[in-house]
Amino acid sequence: MKASSVAFAVAALGLAWAVLPSSAETARTLPPPVANEAATGPTKTAVFAGGCFWGVQGVFQHVDGVTRAVSGYAGGEKGTAEYEKVGSGRTGHAESVRITYDPAKVSFGKLMQIYFSVAHDPTELNRQGPDVGPQYRSTIFAVDDEQARLAQAYIAQLDGAKLFGRKIVTTIERGKAFYPAEGYHQDYLTLHPAQPYIAINDLPKVENLKRMFPETYRAEPALVSRTGL
Repeated sequence: MKASSVAFAVAALGLAWAVLPSSAETARTLPPPVANEAATGPTKTAVFAGGCFWGVQGVFQHVDGVTRAVSGYAGGEKGTAEYEKVGSGRTGHAESVRITYDPAKVSFGKLMQIYFSVAHDPTELNRQGPDVGPQYRSTIFAVDDEQARLAQAYIAQLDGAKLFGRKIVTTIERGKAFYPAEGYHQDYLTLHPAQPYIAINDLPKVENLKRMFPETYRAEPALVSRTGL
């Protein structure tokens, strides 16, 4: 989140209760993917970008079957994977979250359903809410050909059903390394629930996960402080 976004959040603190319902309304109940991965195999990873990584990480830390969710950067080079550099919007990086999950408990398809339903708005190009720039783009960093195929199929499925009213702008990028973010960005939602930006923009996402995906929601988050990077 940029300094300008912090200023926005602080200015809006007195209007928090007016803003929260609006934030909650951005969630949508979407159908699961028609195509999905096999629900067996070893631990797998997925990397999603959907605006400020604080909220995306916070959502997936509460998904049952997710064993680790780490905030970081993907899309650019290792030498520019630093918060201040990424914030320039010129590094190719997007604020991202690397998710480690057990496919026997939660599938890549379910993770995508949550990603598109409650974690962010996939129709916003190079922005999410108050945050603007390509570093806040909506991107699935597919770790293999199967993920890329499943992501393409699901985006086509959702666009075909016209459930958003606007075209999905989520991109699919292959072969991009993920770099963990600085320690102070990890577990940010859990550590700072009263921070205005979190209260306005991100806590409603976790509440929507609990409300819309009760069978998947886990009350105890998988915190990096416990799981490691």
